[in-house]
Amino acid sequence: MERRSFLKGALSAGLAASVVKTEKSEAATFDGYPDGMGVLVDLTRCVGCRSCEAACNKEQGLPEPEKPFDDMSVFDAHGHGEEHAEGHGGGGKRRTDEKAYTVVNKYDVPGIDHPIFRKMQCNHCNEPACLTSCFVNAYTKTPEGAVIYNPDVCVGCRTCMVACPFYVPTFKYSSAFKPRIMKCIFCYDTRLKFGRPPACVEACPMGALTFGKRKELLDIGRQRIRENPGSYVNYIYGEHEAGGTAWMYLSPAPFEKVGFDTHLPKEPILNYVKEFLGAVPMVLTIWPALFAGFHLLATRKDGHGHDETSEEENS
Repeated sequence: MERRSFLKGALSAGLAASVVKTEKSEAATFDGYPDGMGVLVDLTRCVGCRSCEAACNKEQGLPEPEKPFDDMSVFDAHGHGEEHAEGHGGGGKRRTDEKAYTVVNKYDVPGIDHPIFRKMQCNHCNEPACLTSCFVNAYTKTPEGAVIYNPDVCVGCRTCMVACPFYVPTFKYSSAFKPRIMKCIFCYDTRLKFGRPPACVEACPMGALTFGKRKELLDIGRQRIRENPGSYVNYIYGEHEAGGTAWMYLSPAPFEKVGFDTHLPKEPILNYVKEFLGAVPMVLTIWPALFAGFHLLATRKDGHGHDETSEEENS
């Protein structure tokens, strides 16, 4: 690659950024689909069997874990990246990554004589911060409620990782030249768009996961709270957090004691950072082109033992 061609490409990338920013403006006002599907997770019913993890692994063709799914010692080990695991009260628990779209963690809560298990995955927000922050439109919120991802247009800027209030999207570092974000997609391609529940829901032997229309799940959750006084915190997590999510939770213990961030605003996260993110696309579109150019120039020099300058001198 000649220096002149490289600089021309970088300039073109900068111009493209301004176009992308204009096209993206409509996404900032999106507020979800009223008839979208969701899942109600009842932490009083989860026993930590990890059947959901195994089902997700099989459905999505993910690699086998280092420890088998029937090995419960994973609940006692700290996962990597634990400082960003689960917001306030995370306590260094396992988190999702490129090899696991869902994980179950165990919590010992004072005053409760048994452990509480909590499943975590992408919560599929009504107004996803990952979608609104992505300047190449790699994310889509489907009418069925899923937040899906298109790796073919992703440039690896990882703005979505910063924007997500739940720290869910993770980057596939093992494939640096093929940028890809890894996260739960609600089994959209194989199940959800055909009206079927995700694999994890179908695999749960305890009925801890209830699949249905989001608005109906809220009614189910309120009914369980009303009919079982003292068994649940009088709140459904996900009804309002970050503008509302498709995955919602019932808990017998204060949510902050089982790894939930209880300090999230009730409005979509992007309402607070839209002005800042408006300036981000130009920068993030240019730097991948710059660094790709530097890499190609260095590779060419290393591979041939000379560069453009030495050719000019020799001539």
